[in-house]
Amino acid sequence: MVPISDLRQGDIVKVNDEGVERVGTVVDLSHEDNMALVDNGIQEFWYAPEQMGAIPLDEEQLLMLGFEKVQTEAGTKYMRGPFRVLTHEPGDFSHLEVWYREDHRHFHKPLFVHELQNHYHQMTKVTLERP
Repeated sequence: MVPISDLRQGDIVKVNDEGVERVGTVVDLSHEDNMALVDNGIQEFWYAPEQMGAIPLDEEQLLMLGFEKVQTEAGTKYMRGPFRVLTHEPGDFSHLEVWYREDHRHFHKPLFVHELQNHYHQMTKVTLERP
């Protein structure tokens, strides 16, 4: 379940489409009805929070979002323009450093894709979408 208050347009989530799990993009939000309009790749449909799930952030998701991977002495760095995500241990996304220019954030819990998208937007004022 993903609360509607955690979402914004452009966020990527999983949806349960009549028993089939699909990845979709939030197109619109209705806070009054507590629903999100999601393009699930086939159609746009309104989903309630219990019909949506968060996608765990991992290397595959970062690469799909257009990040480039670079090995450094400090760990694995994922770069998209001047925006950076650093994992200190290979494959461990439970401790992340994220930065954009002077804004540097540390996370000591795993993030979901939509959460990274929201931090990216807060930091860069640009929507993070798949290329």
